[in-house]
Amino acid sequence: MRVTKAKVAEHRSAILASASRLFRERGFNDVGVAEIMQASGLTHGAFYGHFRSKADLAGQACRQACTEGLARWRKATSLSAIIDRYLSPSHRDDPATGCALSALAAEAARQAPELQKNYAEGLSGFIEAVEQRLDESDPQARRRQAIAILASMIGALTMARGVAAGDPELSDAILESVRAELDARCGA
Repeated sequence: MRVTKAKVAEHRSAILASASRLFRERGFNDVGVAEIMQASGLTHGAFYGHFRSKADLAGQACRQACTEGLARWRKATSLSAIIDRYLSPSHRDDPATGCALSALAAEAARQAPELQKNYAEGLSGFIEAVEQRLDESDPQARRRQAIAILASMIGALTMARGVAAGDPELSDAILESVRAELDARCGA
């Protein structure tokens, strides 16, 4: 039985969505193709009709997660709203649907160049989104500020997740401290 182009696109979208969620939740190495396909409602054999390899899927899932995250940021009313949402306990506690930059940061460095390229493109998009919300008139200074703000956000979220189970109070303090510092720096 022949599958329509629309159905192929639907299947591919389901695979990317499942992979993106699972990779952010558990990392690239702890998720297998069979599990991704099962979560997508498809058979393992259908995988290679859509992707060359797991690495190919990982790179595309990373790109999709960044694209979706950027779309949410663009809808935000202010940089302060972005910071407050990003550095929240609910975001910390749900990496599967949260920011790919934080969830995949440590692992991206150990992945194939194609995935690193997709991660870098996603990171650049988020930097630009922060730049667009800053008042600094000097383009170089504005870019430096945007990079520092985003690095602070990603670092704080990564650290808060790293200690959430072992020291919940420290985890909350990390989020609260960095959120307050960034809000003060950004004039929020």
